[in-house]
Amino acid sequence: MEKAFTIEQVHNKYCQQVVDLILPIQQIEFNVPVTLDAQPDLLDIDQAYFAAGGGFWGAFHKGELVGTIALLNTGHKSGAIRKMFVKKEFRGKEFGIAQALLDTLFAYCADKQIDHLYLGTVEALKAAQRFYERNGFEKVEADDLPDYFPRMKVDTLFYKFSIAAQ
Repeated sequence: MEKAFTIEQVHNKYCQQVVDLILPIQQIEFNVPVTLDAQPDLLDIDQAYFAAGGGFWGAFHKGELVGTIALLNTGHKSGAIRKMFVKKEFRGKEFGIAQALLDTLFAYCADKQIDHLYLGTVEALKAAQRFYERNGFEKVEADDLPDYFPRMKVDTLFYKFSIAAQ
């Protein structure tokens, strides 16, 4: 299948498109009790992600934002993966969007010497959990997270990944 999307850095000019993609997935599709007020990073992507050495990427199909992934640089040669979402119609191996987004983040981490990644998710996102585990992420108890990992209130499951071990 021809690659029908591009991966690009996403900056503040895309904030509304990011909100329009992510909020319905969180609130409507998966009933995650999170609001835009609880996610101010979505309204200032440049400050929240790029200013501290992280990044935010989007998958675009014919100009439409159909997927996102973000990295918070937490220091300590570590980062937190945030905002990994793909529009329902573009999910699955046949599109490869989630994998391309994650591979883009991995390449960025390798370039910036970020060796450890952490992420939080919710129980309802079963496909996401399988995706992370297929990519070498290991479940970790909340108590075993480093103190510099910025936890989201809604997250109940946590994963870690060591780039150096791959």
